[in-house]
Amino acid sequence: MATLAIMVGRFQPVHKGHIEVVRQILQEVDELIIGVGSSQEGYTFENPFTADERVLMIEKALKEARVDRSRIHIVQIPDVHDDKRWAPHVVSLSPEFSVVYSGNPWVQRLFKEAGYEVRAPPPFRRKEYQGMEIRDRMLRGEKWEHLVPESVLDMMRKINAVERIEKVSKKK
Repeated sequence: MATLAIMVGRFQPVHKGHIEVVRQILQEVDELIIGVGSSQEGYTFENPFTADERVLMIEKALKEARVDRSRIHIVQIPDVHDDKRWAPHVVSLSPEFSVVYSGNPWVQRLFKEAGYEVRAPPPFRRKEYQGMEIRDRMLRGEKWEHLVPESVLDMMRKINAVERIEKVSKKK
């Protein structure tokens, strides 16, 4: 029986750490579902990029990294703001899976309570490779471009990501 796993994240933005974790997970499972969380959000401080933009970033980054896309499914997962309903909600939106990869204690707890095997993905330079750190660097005018795949950087330039981050940070 093939092992199908899920990894849920917000991907705000997709960075090299995400791609490295995907590569490592694919060494352990047959197929991977990438769940794009908070998919109803966009143009906010916490979630500046839309779900469609994030899916496109993921697809471009996987292609650039030569990751076998035939082994990956991408689903969008809107928030339900209810701990009891969240894991079943994710399950209802995804192909059937048996393993959950997450470094988030909240996600780990909810899926363990729902009876799933939960594995922590191997950390990959976690301090540097996280969306909030990248967005903060963008706001401070510091170097951030090296933290995202080239294809994501191109896309972020096309959508004026720095300007968007600045606008949504002022709204906060």
